[in-house]
Amino acid sequence: MTTPLRNDRLLRALRREPTDTTPIWLMRQAGRYLPEYRATRERAGSFLALAQHPELACEVTLQPLDRFELDAAILFSDILTIPDAMGLGLSFAHGEGPQFARPVRNAADIARLAVPDMDGELRYVTDAVRLIRNELAGRVPLIGFAGSPWTLACYMVEGGGSRDFARLKTLCWNEPALAHQLLDVLARSVATYLVAQAAAGAQALMIFDSWGGMLGPAAFREFSLRHLAQIVAALKADTRSRELPVILFSKGANASLAAMAATGCAALGVDWTIDLADARKAVNSQVALQGNLDPATLRATPEVIRREARAVMDGYGEPTGHVFNLGHGVTPEVDPENVRVLVDEVHAYGRTLRGA
Repeated sequence: MTTPLRNDRLLRALRREPTDTTPIWLMRQAGRYLPEYRATRERAGSFLALAQHPELACEVTLQPLDRFELDAAILFSDILTIPDAMGLGLSFAHGEGPQFARPVRNAADIARLAVPDMDGELRYVTDAVRLIRNELAGRVPLIGFAGSPWTLACYMVEGGGSRDFARLKTLCWNEPALAHQLLDVLARSVATYLVAQAAAGAQALMIFDSWGGMLGPAAFREFSLRHLAQIVAALKADTRSRELPVILFSKGANASLAAMAATGCAALGVDWTIDLADARKAVNSQVALQGNLDPATLRATPEVIRREARAVMDGYGEPTGHVFNLGHGVTPEVDPENVRVLVDEVHAYGRTLRGA
């Protein structure tokens, strides 16, 4: 765990310190667009088996780093590990996404929920973190992550994916105290989970609020942001995670960037529906920004990919405090060579912006 980092661009950028070029990593950088990932998943037998096998999770975490000059690794796992560990019976139906056999629908269901045992039901995650950190041997930093309380609750109450997550919204409107009881146990679980990842070797932490944008600004502050702030405060209070930068990413919640920046996080992930210049203005340059190329751009020609990457970096407008990423994850149809084009262009243009 004491191996010095040979590439610390990501951590420096998250601290808004100078870097020799713009760091880049990609959400879902280990995924179905890579043939080696598909082969490993086939060997595992299922997505869940892959995620719950530390050696295989390590293997797929490292695969994109062996192909591309990325500046960070991110733990291969799933945002729904916590509700699965709570006993809700997670499964993935082919072509239908995640499903829970025992969704949370009433006060009794919520009362039964408890913070999972990190050395029990979730030991496979921390074992994977330790293994990945060891195998990285200081090549790049390792990002640990979790789903946000709001996003986890969306799946838990609905029982799977949804177009509007109306069941959870109805709970929030009709029984807000009960909704907060659910979100509180999830916030405590997420904080404990991220502290465990930090103790196991994660060097930055990210919280994915995938469905935060389903809420209006006032509801977002009440039912998502409140509990994101709760988690950040818990991470800052624990000696094992206190020094690690925390990245918040709430897709579609651009109206609340300033409020998210005020939580004490180090950086905000930004989706592609806002210019980075406007995002910087919204947060008054108080935090680093991560993003925000439209993922569909990776299906365009190399010339377009290079042009759009430069436009994102020009839009950010200064050489510090920017981590290049997509506005969401890499999609399965992407040609891996297009990812190479993007990574190389970001590094090359980042050096140009710094006069190198």
